[in-house]
Formats: sequence, structure tokens, C-alpha cells
Amino acid sequence: MAAITMKNIVKRYGDGFPAVNEVSLDVRDGEFMILVGPSGCGKSTLLRMIVGLEDITSGEMLIGGKVVNKIAPRQRNLSMVFQNYALYPHLTVFENIAFPLRLAKLPNEEVKRRVTETAELLELTDHLERKPANLSGGQRQRVAMGRAIVRQADAFLFDEPLSNLDAKLRGQMRTEISRLQRRLGVTTVYVTHDQTEAMTLGDRVAVLRKGLLQQVGSPRELYEEPVNLFVAGFIGSPSMNFLPASVDGAFLETPLGRFELRDERKAAAVGARDIVLVGIRPEHFEDASLVGEEKKARGSVVRTRVDVTEWLGNEQYAYVPYEAPADVAAQLRELSRELDSDQLRTQAVVALDAGSLITPGLEAELWIDTSRIHIFDPATGDNLTRDEDRVAQLGRVAEQSRDAQRRAQRDPADDPADGAAEDTG
Repeated sequence: MAAITMKNIVKRYGDGFPAVNEVSLDVRDGEFMILVGPSGCGKSTLLRMIVGLEDITSGEMLIGGKVVNKIAPRQRNLSMVFQNYALYPHLTVFENIAFPLRLAKLPNEEVKRRVTETAELLELTDHLERKPANLSGGQRQRVAMGRAIVRQADAFLFDEPLSNLDAKLRGQMRTEISRLQRRLGVTTVYVTHDQTEAMTLGDRVAVLRKGLLQQVGSPRELYEEPVNLFVAGFIGSPSMNFLPASVDGAFLETPLGRFELRDERKAAAVGARDIVLVGIRPEHFEDASLVGEEKKARGSVVRTRVDVTEWLGNEQYAYVPYEAPADVAAQLRELSRELDSDQLRTQAVVALDAGSLITPGLEAELWIDTSRIHIFDPATGDNLTRDEDRVAQLGRVAEQSRDAQRRAQRDPADDPADGAAEDTG
């Protein structure tokens, strides 16, 4: 295993365009790091620079404390799993997994031992004599992972490995990859454009935009305390709503209605600005008729017309169109394009209780949990209300969770409660 350290990494192509621009990132020994962002953000280019398939224009890449900028890929002792399985169709599963060991000219006994152990780990023992054509997509991807694992590399690199699988298989493989990484404890860098994979797999997530690193933190930190408008819009599904608002003292006048900003810290962060963007996640709305009086008093109620509702049995969504100033609407459209979104109009997405009887086409009262809103500067996109104390707390919780999971994988017989007690002592 080895830590991976990137210092001011730049990748500039012949036309001068910086695909990766001044990225500095530390991937700790044994950590599962996710690189995420929309198409063209530079995440795959950065991964290829780690493995040595792309030259580094400037900056330093260190693996295990050693600068590897000029070291050939085969000498970096890294294993990479690609989007396509890249299996040899004429070889059995056994020989596909064994291929890097054959190249290294290891003895047959050692090859058999390693392949057998890896196949047991990936539940491929019954398929070792089959050819790739006779396997499912998930099984083929596990064979590709087996070929990476069998090398006993210092780090695993995954480049969107689940993109070619259907939705059900993606869910299954996410679980397998997560469990496998924790069991092996190998440093892992995983590239994806799917924010669901980013939220469920990694210890930490690094969000990239146009070659620039936007934020690095635990999935929960990125969700609850995004550093800017882009991260807030990218992380979460459905994504965060952004409402233009004029400031009137402690009140915000939004297209959905006027509500009070009761949090003094957030009110102070607004400062002397006249116009801000208010970020509200869909789950921080509710049908006001289903909210108790005590809870209702902790937020605000607005009255607005609901355009469309989608009832899914266990959950329900409502869509509320609104008008925005031309400059703000243009900014939101540009953000939607960057986030690979097809949203054609300015509208708020509201998550409702499945029991709500709000009717499309009519006005409805919606309750907003104003304690959970974010306020962004429309000029810079910065989150003005990011809570650094909360960020520090979420970082500590993520670190404790990571340590507990690693201990449990090393010795499953240990009682996790005992470890938690030691941490708090």
C-alpha cells in the first residue's frame, strides 16, 4: 500500500488548454478516494497521470513518498480497472486473472495460489474454466478486478468501471467494490461522473470542475456544507434548488414567497447584499398541512402554485415553476449545462410525504425548514453560510467511521462498540 500525493499538478495540451489545473490532493495510505465531476472536468486525465499514461506538464506526483513523474507506468506498481473489461476472449477466467503473473514469470505454484485466493475473494471459483463470452457483465467486471488484485499492487485505480452495467448490476457491484476495498485496505482512487457512486463508495470525495479542484471532503460534508454553487448543485439527487432572493432586513423575498431568516449567523453572512441565491434541498420542503405546530414554528410557510406532482408510492415530488431575473436565469441555465442537466425551465423540485394530497394546478402551502437553507453569492458562487464548525465535526465523524470499518475488516471478531467506546474515552 502507498499514499498518493499530488502537488500543483497541471496537464496542458498542445493548444494551451489546461485539462487539469493546479490540483493538489493527498490520498492517504489505505484510503478510498473518489474523483467526481461532469464530463470534461479532468478527472480521468488526473487518474491517467497517476498511473503514468499521461505526461505531467508541471507539478509533482508522489507515490509512497517517491516522485514518479519520470517513472514508466509498469514500474509504478499500480493496478487499473477500466470502463471496458478488456478481457482476452480466447483465455479462461483463470488465465485472464493470471495474465500479469505470467508476464512476471512467477512459478506456476505461486500463480495458482494467488489466482485461487483472488477467485475466492470475488466469488469466481466456479467460473475459472469458463471464457469471458459465457459470463455476465458483472462477472466480467469482477474478472477485470481480479486481474488488478492478483498483482498485489500499491494502489488500485478505477476509471468509471460500472458505466457499462445496468442499474441493478451497478448497485450490486458498488457494494462488492466497497466491501472488497475495506477488506484489502488498499489505497484506491475511483473516477466516476455518477454522484450516487461518489456518495456511497468513498471515504472522501474530490469534486472537479473544468480542471480545477472545487472541494474535498466526506460525502456528508459535501452534501451538507458545499463550498460553492457548483458543488451544491452537483451533489444530491434531485439536486438543490436555487432561488433568487432580494434581501429585506431579516426577510428573503423569493419567487416562492417571503420568509424569515431566523438564523443570526446566516443573516450576518448576507451582509449588505441586496440580491442572493437561496439554496434549498427538496427534502427541506413539506406539505404545511402535515407539519405539527411546534415544528412549523421553526421554519416558514409559503403559498405557491404546484405545476406537476409525481407520486411514486413511497415518496412524492412536486414541481413549482417560477420566474427569475434574466441574468440569474442565464446563470442557472449555464450551471445546468455544466452539471449535464436537461432542465429547460426555472423550477423548484419539492419532496413531499407520500400521504400528501397537494393537487397539481392549485395553490398549496409549503413549509420550508429555513434552518437548513444555504445562501450563495450570485456573483462568485461562494456559499456564504458554510458552517466551519459543522465541517470539522463531520470530518471527525467520517474519520472515526473509517477507522472503525478498517478495524472490523482486520478482525471481524472484535466488537465495534468496544472500539467506539475507546474513541470517546
